[in-house]
Amino acid sequence: MKITRFAQLGAVAAVATLALAGCASNESNGGSASEEPMESTLSGTIGATGASSQTAAQEAWVANFQTANPDVTVNYEPTGSGTGRENFIAGASNFIGSDRAFKLEEIEENTFAACADGGSAGIVEIPVYISPVAVAFNLEGIESLNMTADVIAGIFAGQITNWNDEAIASLNDGVELPDLAISPVHRSDDSGTTETFTSYLSAAAPSVWTYEPDGEWPIEGGEAAQGTSGVVDATRNGSGTIAYADASQVGGLGTVSVGVGGEFVPYSAEAAAMIVDSSPLQDGRTEGDIVFDIDYATEEAGVYPIALVSYEIGCVEYEDANVAELVSAYFTYIASPEGQDAAADNAGSAPISDSLREQVNAAIALIG
Repeated sequence: MKITRFAQLGAVAAVATLALAGCASNESNGGSASEEPMESTLSGTIGATGASSQTAAQEAWVANFQTANPDVTVNYEPTGSGTGRENFIAGASNFIGSDRAFKLEEIEENTFAACADGGSAGIVEIPVYISPVAVAFNLEGIESLNMTADVIAGIFAGQITNWNDEAIASLNDGVELPDLAISPVHRSDDSGTTETFTSYLSAAAPSVWTYEPDGEWPIEGGEAAQGTSGVVDATRNGSGTIAYADASQVGGLGTVSVGVGGEFVPYSAEAAAMIVDSSPLQDGRTEGDIVFDIDYATEEAGVYPIALVSYEIGCVEYEDANVAELVSAYFTYIASPEGQDAAADNAGSAPISDSLREQVNAAIALIG
């Protein structure tokens, strides 16, 4: 049986519960609200797999959502985006996080076992996690380096192999670079972070990086590690290592300021968000499928161009009314100002704009 209006009404009730919980919090912090929060009527369990870049954000989202709805369990396993998409197609996850949306041809070619009637009513894809992908390195005594797109591409393509290479030194006057081999680290799993990074290299340094954007690393050899945490650990535990990873997890590693429009821009949530605000939505998508066409070769001042736009992906129609209700309520919380602030605090991500939130909420309202 397809689920429609019942689940939408349940989601509205869940949003009201979250709003009332927020009022109670304001009262306890000296606000003027006087109403007692209503008890949540939601209950049940939903499970998800997907992007490891979202780990810190999902930890905050799950904790806060379960606090507001104590009879609900949300299980999120950071398997990597590729595995998450495979699981959603196979029906092993109620929803997923993914560092890239499904391609149009993938939607046309696949049935989605997670959804009613194989997803014939469509899927919902909402961009609710925006974060810089840091180029991070491990060099003793060096916290920051300037690099152009061509230099970054040259390093990861294996053309620049030593840290004191003139291509790096010429951009970093006064920095004593060691005579040390560069050891690039890449993801071993199919990763949306890899696709973001290779999309940037392909667009911004096409004469150096001659590979197509892809979620799987295109070059044989080199050091590989599983997931964001694996890449960061390998970089931290190595010598002369360099990697790409969601900025929320690079910790005390050195980081690269990326050349854009004649200046070098350090990563920040605000600088990454700028590239999203200036990018158009992809053509050919359905109402609930909100996917940006990111301009990684931008020359706009102040933009950090290696920006990860990560998605929550669910069904327009579920077989189970309770699953639809829970997914809708959870997505609504994630997209809310409170949910976005929680992710920003825990993961350093950029909150989505109010105008994007309107589009996202319209997409969530389709879930039934």
